[in-house]
This record gives sequence, C-alpha cells and structure tokens, in this order.
Amino acid sequence: MKPSSSVLLAVFLTVLLISVFEVAGAQEPGPNRGVQEKPAFPAASVPEGAGTVTSQPERADGTGNPVLGRDRRPLYRLNKSDVVDISFAFAPEFNQTLTVQPDGYITLKNAGHIVAEGLTAGELELAIASAYARLLHDPGITVGLKDFDRPSFIAAGEIARPGKYELRGDITVSTAVAIAGGFTQQSKHSQVVLFRRVNKEVVETRVLNLKEMFKHRDLTEDPVLEPGDYLFVPRSTISKIMRFMPATTMGMYSSSPRL
Repeated sequence: MKPSSSVLLAVFLTVLLISVFEVAGAQEPGPNRGVQEKPAFPAASVPEGAGTVTSQPERADGTGNPVLGRDRRPLYRLNKSDVVDISFAFAPEFNQTLTVQPDGYITLKNAGHIVAEGLTAGELELAIASAYARLLHDPGITVGLKDFDRPSFIAAGEIARPGKYELRGDITVSTAVAIAGGFTQQSKHSQVVLFRRVNKEVVETRVLNLKEMFKHRDLTEDPVLEPGDYLFVPRSTISKIMRFMPATTMGMYSSSPRL
C-alpha cells in the first residue's frame, strides 16, 4: 500500500526541521565548543612573575614600585629657589628663565603668576600652556631645570663632622659615616638610626647595627641612601653615664697609685 501524499509531506518536513536544528547547534558558540578565548595579555609581553604591568602617568619608568606610596623612580618636583628655563618653539620672544619664589610661584611674561612648587617639568609645561592659551596657540613649550636643589643627606649625632652632604651616586650608610668623618669615641654605632621621609605625614625609621656589620665584614644589609635621608648616631650608654658623673668621682680614675 502506497503512503499518501500527506504522510510523505509530514515526514519531509520533520527531516528538514531536524537538519536545521543540527546546523544551528553546530554554529552556536557554547561553552568550550571550539572557541579559544584570547588571553588578556600576550604571553610574551609579560615576563613570568612580573604580575600586572600598568602604565602610570608621571612615573619615570611607567611601572612604579610603591612602598607606603613611593614610586620606584619618582620624577623631580620643583622646590623654592629652583631655576627653570622656559622655551617656546614657535614663539621664541617669550623664552624666559625664572626662579621659583619663596611662596612657590613663578611670574610669567605677560601671563601673570602660576604655582610651580611641587610640580614636575611636564606638569609645569601644561600649566604654562594653559596660562598662555589666550595669547598663543600650541606654542610648543619646553621646561628645563637650570639650577635645582642637589640631592643630599644629613649626618648628625656622634659624627666627627655633622652636616649636610651632597649625594652623588650610590652611597651606603657606612660610606656616609666615613664621608662625615667617622664615629666619635662616644658613639653607639650598634644603633645607628636612618630616618627616611615617605611623605609629609609619614617618616620611615630603621635601626642599623654597623658594629656587627664591621665585625663580621658583612655589608649585605648596608642600605643605599636616598635624597633627603637623615642619619643619626646616638651616644653610647657609657658616655651618657660619664656625662653626668660627679667631678669628685673622676679623681678615683685620674690619680696615680702611690707606691
């Protein structure tokens, strides 16, 4: 018995629908179905163990290594009495050399006063461009440091020559003590204190035992100074006692024995 035309049509439509659903399911990107997710960072661009690397504005190397808010290589920020050369590439008649005033301002030619203290050279360029916006269009401003506060450290306490010293190159604590003339006889070089300002509110302190370092000839824990570090060498306990000892008692040690 031959099937009717209606039955054949129903079978044909069923087969057609099954084929359509199979094709749609093969093209749908389901979980883990032939679709490889693109990594957030190329494997070759991030070294192993480096972590996430992000670009930060106003950082010398673009990565930063903050310790209580500090950068790895912070850019220099202007201080009072610093001298800057301001050059205009397309308006040289506005070139000028200015000194940061005691109030932190500089006075621009035909543009008034702007704050310069605490700014980097790049930030000052933007501030100057904004000040001249009404007079000049894209003047090509460049700021160069002509004279500035030299990096330095301070050595105080029981040091032969206390004072402020210029910091050139990598100078460690033990080297700084030598530059300042070395320890006095009253110094307690087992508790040398290194003060390092992190920001306006926080100062980091570290107590160093230079006596043990010299004794064991091990300078692995001899830190390198940073600009603005303050090195203090306290008095020894014996020297403190001798300082307040009555003069009559000193005769016991200074008089020679009688024969």
